[in-house]
Amino acid sequence: MPEGERIRIVLLDDHTLLREVLARSLAMEPDFDVVGQCAGVEDTLELVSQMPVDIVLLDINLGAEQGGSFVTRARASGFRGKVLVLTAGVSNREAAWLLKRGCAGIFLKHEPPTALVERIREVIRGTVRIDPESVQEMLSQGGYPDRPRKPLTAREREVLRAVCEGLANKEIAERLTVSENTVKSFLQQLFEKTGVRTRAQLVAAAIEQYWDQLGN
Repeated sequence: MPEGERIRIVLLDDHTLLREVLARSLAMEPDFDVVGQCAGVEDTLELVSQMPVDIVLLDINLGAEQGGSFVTRARASGFRGKVLVLTAGVSNREAAWLLKRGCAGIFLKHEPPTALVERIREVIRGTVRIDPESVQEMLSQGGYPDRPRKPLTAREREVLRAVCEGLANKEIAERLTVSENTVKSFLQQLFEKTGVRTRAQLVAAAIEQYWDQLGN
């Protein structure tokens, strides 16, 4: 890709909140442009046929729909962009199938968002190298690592969800019908539980550790 051009990204994930938070996070990068978000294969195929897209971030687990079908159908329709699979874990057989059909790589969702940013740039540059041993090692982890995470209360999840949506403290207070000081208290609790200091880091922690608890 010529220097100075922005990387055009499409997200394919049926988890609405995760998709929107990820889009917001990626859009903060100076060389990224999130040009579309889709929940299903058909909508994504239509979108990539209508506009130039450099990379599709693909969640292969789309509920009743199999996201992996996007790969073969997109290639058959003439899509020449990259496809990077985002998943909690896949079998060796699934990984081999995806890579053989043209996926540029497989990114496990428990990895930090900063690693995803760099992986996207590597894929676009064509510098990602995937050998059988590294794939085997990565996939043998099976999904989310066995790392301790402190449980969130129902109210903390509500506050975290609002932060991920980009709401300010005043807006969160109005939504939850509480005072701003109460919101600040919940935020402090979230900072302590996640071990972060800023709202941006808190959003990253939500994606990495708690996205499965935040709902659609």
